[in-house]
Order: sequence, then C-alpha cells, then structure tokens
Amino acid sequence: NKCDCSCQFCIRSHKDGVGEAESLWFEKDPTFEEIKNAIDEFDFTGYEELVYCGYGEPTCALDNLLASAAYVKEKNDIKIRWNTNGLGNLYHKRNIIPELEKVVDRVSISLNAPTAEKYQEVTRPQFENAYPALLEFAKLAKTAFSHTQLSIVDVLPKEEIIACQKVAD
Repeated sequence: NKCDCSCQFCIRSHKDGVGEAESLWFEKDPTFEEIKNAIDEFDFTGYEELVYCGYGEPTCALDNLLASAAYVKEKNDIKIRWNTNGLGNLYHKRNIIPELEKVVDRVSISLNAPTAEKYQEVTRPQFENAYPALLEFAKLAKTAFSHTQLSIVDVLPKEEIIACQKVAD
C-alpha cells in the first residue's frame, strides 16, 4: 500500500483499479498472519518463482517481506524475486540488502531514467538524492543476489532507453 515515489506513469496516480478489480488498495495493511494464511492457501505447484511487486514498494513493508519470504522458502522449493525502486536503503536509513539476501534470490530494480534530473521528474521520489542512492543500491545488489537487473518503463523515448542501457551496463 505504501510507496516512497509517485511515478508519473504509475497506475496509482491515475486510477484505483485494474481490469475487473475496482480497487487495488487495501483498507488496512495485512498482518504477517494474514499473509501466512494466504501463502498456506496458495498451491505453488508448477511455479518456479514468487515475485514481490505490486501496487507499492515492497520494502516499505520490509518486516512482512522478510518474514513471508522466509516462510515461503521453508515450505517451497521456489526462487524469490523482488521488484523494487531501489530506494529501500534510503527509506530505512540503513543497508537492508544483507537481510534480504537471506531470503531473496533475484532482484529487479526500476531505473526508469538515464539521469538524476530525469529520474526526479519521472519518479518524483520523496528523497532528494534518490538517483545516486538507487545506483549504489544496484551495485550492492549485484554482489548479493544470484541475478540483479535494472528495468525501465516502456514509455521512454528511444534515446533515453539507449542511455538507460548504458547506465545499466
């Protein structure tokens, strides 16, 4: 339910629901027990990966992310990927990667812009120094997880996509 950005392209900025779901907003944040029950009720057969992503930034609910990922790992032989804006260290004012690398296998970090100025304009983060922090986070993540990738939204102009690829490389 929470996010430390207000991206121009995010559905949160434009409407409450998607498809047949009238609202993607929780009335209250789920407790770990509620998340655990949902995990117990889900049949993971045939799935190779569980992805933490959604209608907000997963690290804004870090305790539930860590606890539920550990719980899934105990019960299932499945890879866990976490999609993030890469600002978790800023949000928590500490390096959270050592905690996450215990339960997460892969990470996808939303780059979404080739420069700090463009990043501020497009993602509208609550932090002034978000872009350099995101890049530092990506460097730390690369050493911690079996697979780290940077992603962008597909609405960027071609020249910005090329510039983002250079940043990623």
